[in-house]
Amino acid sequence: MNRKTTDELIGWYGTIAIVLAYALVSFGWLSASTLVYQVLNGTGALGMVYISFKKKAYQPGVLNIIWAVIALIAIVHLII
Repeated sequence: MNRKTTDELIGWYGTIAIVLAYALVSFGWLSASTLVYQVLNGTGALGMVYISFKKKAYQPGVLNIIWAVIALIAIVHLII
């Protein structure tokens, strides 16, 4: 697998993880206060940060840095 394919897979993972987390909570299949939800959000945001900065799209990159930080804080609160 070449580098461009890997980059795209990371970006698509980010998109799918965030949308999946949102759908699971929206349809009541998962609570927003679960570790699974926060991990999907956090890792999805990091995937989006990676591909956004790779493609020099800084606005979504910054948004997803903030999104990932919020998920990390929520994960810490869930674990502690």
